Amino acid sequence: MDPELEAFVPFFPRTDLSDPAAARAGLAALAAAVPAPDTADLDVEDRTVPADPDVPVRIYRPRHADGGAVVWLHGGGFVMGDLDTEHPWAARIAAASNAVVISVGYRLAPEHPFPAAFDDAWAVLTWAAGHADRLGLDPERIAVGGHSAGGGIAAALALRARDRGGPAIRFQLLNQPGLDDRQESWSQRRFTDTPWFDRGKAATAWRHYLGGRPAGPYAAPARAADLTGLPPAYIATAELDPNRDEDIDYALRLLRAGVPVELHHWPGTFHGSQAILSAAVSQRQNAELAAALRRALAHPY
Repeated sequence: MDPELEAFVPFFPRTDLSDPAAARAGLAALAAAVPAPDTADLDVEDRTVPADPDVPVRIYRPRHADGGAVVWLHGGGFVMGDLDTEHPWAARIAAASNAVVISVGYRLAPEHPFPAAFDDAWAVLTWAAGHADRLGLDPERIAVGGHSAGGGIAAALALRARDRGGPAIRFQLLNQPGLDDRQESWSQRRFTDTPWFDRGKAATAWRHYLGGRPAGPYAAPARAADLTGLPPAYIATAELDPNRDEDIDYALRLLRAGVPVELHHWPGTFHGSQAILSAAVSQRQNAELAAALRRALAHPY
């Protein structure tokens, strides 16, 4: 493990996803302890996207934004997280990439199992594409992205958009995504005590999300048999992360399907460790994530 990250491991709170209320409170406290982002050059607006039910979003608009945007889905094992806990990361991505970030406050499991979060994200994507002119967005330069569970939802959005012939998605920005409920990879089987996120937490997260129903590709994108025709992707993996091998496999499958992919594996890191902002490797991870989005949304394509 990277020594700068290892020094923080003893201070990480123990999160038990079997107690969603306590887990959510713990994540909120952790997010509140992260240094506040600089929003001086951002216009930040809370809005509600009409749907059934309506979906809260927080829009981060850089002062010099040129129309590129990303529909961004927070992490939290499908159980935790909201617009406030994601604020430090959404703001940083917007400021560093110069893209408009539409952060989605999707419904959480187990109270709202699949497809609730997926449907919320889809509602926001179709709203953003359908109201691009009013929002000051280029409908041809809208990406989807997310971290962990949110990365899996983002990958699922790309699948549905392909299957339905739109909305057009320019790019997938997938950071340590949760893609496969089967947990059959080497890293899922072996990483039973890794910091912050391990096999047991992944199993609990999937159990809450699926609510006892069988998983299909829109719940677990790794189950998709056909990955052709999907938008280009940037996939980031952490070495000590149960999701690592399913993410690498998904990147390889995308490549074999003719989809352009940039795969960046970060040695010595663990799931979510980019939140430790003082570590040099975290600074590089966060900068590269924003840079990948900036490159992908550059105009023209």
